[in-house]
Amino acid sequence: MVDKAKNLKAKCPRCAKGKLLTDNESGETFCSKCGFVLTEKVVESGPEWRSFTQDEHGDRARAGAPTSLTMHDMGLATIISPANKDASGRPLTSSMRSTIERLRTWDSRSQVHEPVDRNFRQAFSELNRLKDKLAISDQVIEKAAYIYRKALDKGLVRGRSISALMASALYAACRAAETPRNLKDVEQAANIKRKDIARCYRLLVKELDLKMPVTDSVQCVARIASKIGIEEKTKRYAVKVLKLAQKNEVSAGKDPMGLAAAALYLACVKNDEDKTQRDIAEAANVTEVTIRNRYKGLKDTVS
Repeated sequence: MVDKAKNLKAKCPRCAKGKLLTDNESGETFCSKCGFVLTEKVVESGPEWRSFTQDEHGDRARAGAPTSLTMHDMGLATIISPANKDASGRPLTSSMRSTIERLRTWDSRSQVHEPVDRNFRQAFSELNRLKDKLAISDQVIEKAAYIYRKALDKGLVRGRSISALMASALYAACRAAETPRNLKDVEQAANIKRKDIARCYRLLVKELDLKMPVTDSVQCVARIASKIGIEEKTKRYAVKVLKLAQKNEVSAGKDPMGLAAAALYLACVKNDEDKTQRDIAEAANVTEVTIRNRYKGLKDTVS
């Protein structure tokens, strides 16, 4: 079977006209015009074994899970197998079994011997809990772990709550990745006072010199709409209103979630969709007063 080479723009170095093709059976890379062979053998980057079922694939794979910043040891630590068998598959003797059990205990203890490792374990277990509660992507979680590691390196954790600093690092990661999660969401998930999270967040931004993008209210629309089941055409109109508000600089300095909620309410009124201010306010975690105030400004912008 002949495939085009990965670099589609690559030309033949001999005639400079033909494209490079690869024959998967012979492993040759050659020119489609003059037939000039560039390489005779292509290195196979895949495994040398074959598997026909998922179980076979798991049994034959020799590589472990990828490294991750969300593990205290980044996933690089090794463990002693829990199976009480030797290399030949024979069961261990009773004396050897007790020795291996003792080695397992010391091995697990040695992995969290340092205070830093214990700190990471506590912080990242909290991070995984917040991930499940807030439905955060792995990319944002990795970013949050990276921010927390930098904070620990700078000594910002000393004298402060690990949970609060981890929650603020997650909020900072959400802001950096433009994931629509506000302080109130993080506060409810972490069960920590909002002012504590905000204080730690300001500390992280200042000490780590984090550059935070301004939260786009357009990204908050889909989240609010999905909670209360707003129709697609209403969502599109709300996005249109918000973009018009941004163009006229009406949205400057306003809470993005409140603006998105007001735009959705305006769109519901426009499209005769039966959604009250209270419904939208509860979905957006804002007050009805906020929606009414922002609604007036957006209505003037549209009209």
